[in-house]
Parts: sequence; structure tokens; C-alpha cells
Amino acid sequence: MTTSGVDAFNQYPELRRLADLRDAGWLFMPTCDANGDVIKVTGLRPWPEGVADALHVGSQTDAGALRMDHTGGLLWQRDGTVADVVGALLALPAPSHPLAPRLVRGTAPTLWTP
Repeated sequence: MTTSGVDAFNQYPELRRLADLRDAGWLFMPTCDANGDVIKVTGLRPWPEGVADALHVGSQTDAGALRMDHTGGLLWQRDGTVADVVGALLALPAPSHPLAPRLVRGTAPTLWTP
């Protein structure tokens, strides 16, 4: 059964938030199981400054995002629901903005490294 984008947004409002990220320049890749069902979605937004934002969505209540510098240094991180994490990403200042996080808090997990 094919579901239109509007139907999907109505059934899963969190998808609208992911579409907002896509419209802001994010690239997404689904991970599918052997049956072709999507089990995880990962996203990446590289910035010209050598910084990248990354996102993983396992379910409506299992999402995480981070920002890392070009060396893999962790600059910012948020975990929670899709709505909370995407909202935080959309509110996160661009790396060139004076209020953007710049202090390295640790090393980003290698799973996140683009």
C-alpha cells in the first residue's frame, strides 16, 4: 500500500520535522532490514567550516544528534524523542554564528564520523 506524503505526515507528525531538516540542507539515508522495512534513519549536514551535524532516528522516542568538528571533537549533543532532538537541531546556531558551540566536550563516537 502506498502512502502519500500528506498521509504519512498526518499519521507520523515526526516526519514533518525530518522534512524540515531536509529543507534546511540535510542528507538522509535509511537503513532497512531484510524485508525492506526501514529500521533506522541517519542524517548528516556538513558545514563549510569543517563542522558536521549528524542525526540518528531509531523510533519516535529514540533519536540522537550531535555536532562535531573536523577532528571528530564533540561540540554539542542531544538525545530524546524525534520532536525534541529535531527541534534542538533547528534551534542550533550555524557554526559561524557567535553563539554556536565551539568548546570540544569529548570525542564523537566513531559511528558518527562522516
